[in-house]
Amino acid sequence: METGHENIRRLPAEWEPHAGIQLTWPHADSDWADSLEEVEPVFARLAAAISQYEPVLIVARDPEHIESFSGLLVEAGIRSDRLWFALADSNDTWARDYGPITVYHQGRPHLLDFTFNGWGGKYPADRDDAITAALAAQGVFGTSPVEDVPLVLEGGSIESDGQDTLLVTRSCLRHAGRNPELDDATIEAALRQHLGARRILWLEHGHLEGDDTDGHIDTLARFCAPDTIAYQHCDDPDDPHYAELAAMERQLEVLHQASGEPYRLIPLPWPRPLEHAGRRLPATYANFVLLNGAVLVPAHDDPADAVARERLAEAFPGRDVLLLDARAVLRQGGSLHCLTMHYPRGALGIPEEDEAANA
Repeated sequence: METGHENIRRLPAEWEPHAGIQLTWPHADSDWADSLEEVEPVFARLAAAISQYEPVLIVARDPEHIESFSGLLVEAGIRSDRLWFALADSNDTWARDYGPITVYHQGRPHLLDFTFNGWGGKYPADRDDAITAALAAQGVFGTSPVEDVPLVLEGGSIESDGQDTLLVTRSCLRHAGRNPELDDATIEAALRQHLGARRILWLEHGHLEGDDTDGHIDTLARFCAPDTIAYQHCDDPDDPHYAELAAMERQLEVLHQASGEPYRLIPLPWPRPLEHAGRRLPATYANFVLLNGAVLVPAHDDPADAVARERLAEAFPGRDVLLLDARAVLRQGGSLHCLTMHYPRGALGIPEEDEAANA
């Protein structure tokens, strides 16, 4: 569905119907090498949970790689009728940030392959940056066009309300390692051109220790409806995050919808600190995953898990709200949403009747 302007693109909200969700499986030639035994079962449980609600596309290096973890998928309860595989080598597994961003243009899904440079040049990213082209060559996207966009942009750095408003952080989009030659006005023009954004809301505050993304919005604040934002709250004045997250909260309180009304805000509880090898991990409940009919919430073996589940159930009435232990994944700096890339309806080469049945 378009916004009424046939030639304007629209970035759908994540709660709109999906064709499926992509995962990229970890392997020994990556940062997961020393923790595969602990991490692969988490990926299997994540894939199985997704498959209860919609198709899951798993990107693996080669057939032998698939064979190495297929037993874990069966043990986790994967629905084989909703399981797809594609082959591509990878540096890492954060599909949210190098997967294609899908817009609707003239009523059709249009996949945008932005440049991924390892979060501002922090990590090798050449193989990850090539994955979308590899999937397109294998016919994964069916007849949906794929456009190469020479702009550094990660999926986790933008939040859409589905009605032409984007929520972003200045710390990420203006990071010197991404598009250093671009100023605010040029970045906003690019977001309008490629994503159809007509309102861009910049957050000036918000940070999690252990986060390598320079403040991805999907770790901090998420649209739950065009009038609702859930955000990561901190209620501990002694925590080093308190001042930044309080400043972010104050800014959210003064943001307005296109109608001029303030947003309905849902604070997500603050989990107790998690550490690994002496390093604080970026635990956040804002990194939840939306599925067709469900919400997957990162769990941290914390009493706050149940509170987060309750508040997100309030934000998404009528959806199942499920907890999935994300602690092993957090050790590499991300969580459940970071691992996934959703594809809106029509964007994958699967029969349309299957999509309708799974919506």
